[in-house]
Amino acid sequence: MTVRAVLLDAFGTLLRMDPPAPVLTALLADAGFPLDEQQVADALALEIRHYRLRMQLGRDAQGLATLRAECAGVLVDALGPGAPPIPLATDLLVESLRFYLFDDVLPALDRLDNMGLVLGVVSNWDCALPQHLTRLGVADRFGVIVASAAAGYQKPDPAIFATALSPLGMAPAEALHVGDRRVEDLDGARSAGLEALLLDRSPQAEAAAADDVITTLAQIPVRIAA
Repeated sequence: MTVRAVLLDAFGTLLRMDPPAPVLTALLADAGFPLDEQQVADALALEIRHYRLRMQLGRDAQGLATLRAECAGVLVDALGPGAPPIPLATDLLVESLRFYLFDDVLPALDRLDNMGLVLGVVSNWDCALPQHLTRLGVADRFGVIVASAAAGYQKPDPAIFATALSPLGMAPAEALHVGDRRVEDLDGARSAGLEALLLDRSPQAEAAAADDVITTLAQIPVRIAA
């Protein structure tokens, strides 16, 4: 590969999340709204579906506040009697979404930095993505952070990759994108003219050798140098 820039997906690639149902169940109980964890998990499934359908509403702070209130409303309706009011449910819902870096992220970023590569993030996410990366101490590692809601395009639309590469001054052929979803990340990036790798951390991927699949971010520098 002749690569000068590496673009990375966020959730599932850089970031992981604790299962939110146990966390939200505990937060609800602490706030005086004890509910069954399975009931909370089922309500969260509906809330997540609504978020994905309406994610692009979160293009700015005002839109994000509206989106979060909508999602909390879906949650409250699904929880039924015993649910908290929507303003409190909104706060608890946001608090229950706790993101962390995968263990292979920082070593990989260090190695890619040492190779002189420009780094960026391209993710289907609302406008709060830079805040999450800042809280985790890695926002300044990236020359560009593109959240789909703010950009107005979602992966696999090639336009979102062009949006990321433009401020970096890179042509698509000079960039590699890495993400954990085949359609959005692998196919989307390739349709935009980028090199692409699919990240699959599952045990099954270890045994299935494929030119376009990696099982850890540590393999990115190796693939670039090959």
